[in-house]
Amino acid sequence: MRIDLHTHSTASDGTDTPAELVRNAAAAGLDVVALTDHDTVRGHAEAIAALPEGLTLVTGAELSCRIDGVSLHLLAYLFDPDEPELARERELVRDDRVPRARTMVGKLQALGVPIEWERVARIAGDGSVGRPHLATALVELGVVETVSDAFTPEWLANGGRAYAEKHELDPFDAIRLVRAAGGVTVFAHPLAVKRGEVVPESSIAKLAAAGLDGVEVDHMDHDEPTRARLRGLARELGLLTTGSSDYHGTRKTVGLGECTTDPEIYGEITRRATGAFPVPGAGGPRPV
Repeated sequence: MRIDLHTHSTASDGTDTPAELVRNAAAAGLDVVALTDHDTVRGHAEAIAALPEGLTLVTGAELSCRIDGVSLHLLAYLFDPDEPELARERELVRDDRVPRARTMVGKLQALGVPIEWERVARIAGDGSVGRPHLATALVELGVVETVSDAFTPEWLANGGRAYAEKHELDPFDAIRLVRAAGGVTVFAHPLAVKRGEVVPESSIAKLAAAGLDGVEVDHMDHDEPTRARLRGLARELGLLTTGSSDYHGTRKTVGLGECTTDPEIYGEITRRATGAFPVPGAGGPRPV
């Protein structure tokens, strides 16, 4: 059983529409895929409508948070999307994305990059504008070779020359809100040092004590020593360990199902969730 619990669509910063994403997930041989766009659930209805036979969809979102000045992302699964307090916080984060992106465009222009807001807006389309859209613009302009090359201190990495902060949730509040909405939380790529400063393990322990359910271990931005370190930490703290692609379509080189989650862990996530339930495609999930 192949399970990928972290993907993005054009509802945020991926290049596949939600319908394309679920079709591509089925073509990649996945049995379960989670749609976890940044701070939005806007793509869920389209993904459910297009869900192929044999593929199960886990609804979710990747929530933007900050602790002690360090940004982090929480994957929230199977929560009630209509729970008002969590919905209001997601809206606050989304509303801040355009002013933040415009600020970063201004910083890039001050650094001599011939970038215009209209180009970034075109790339973002109907999605929630974010740094990957600016990174794609930098690739188009020949400033960097790949999207990943834009996420360095020279450009868009946390604290980088063109970085700008945005409204972000306190992760302890986020955990509380997701749990109140019947959902499950997993710390996304917690030790991805190539992205910038990471949260110390002492803070992960505090988040675990506050109700964090798991950590994403198998991820393209974690090398093998880092994965081993995270597994050991998860054992100490009683946290679930997941794996996923963090798929963004053509915006990144990683493919669907490049990293996956153990079926037993997936089963525990679904057992803990009460806000929503996995959605099977017509005919239900393929047999294990």
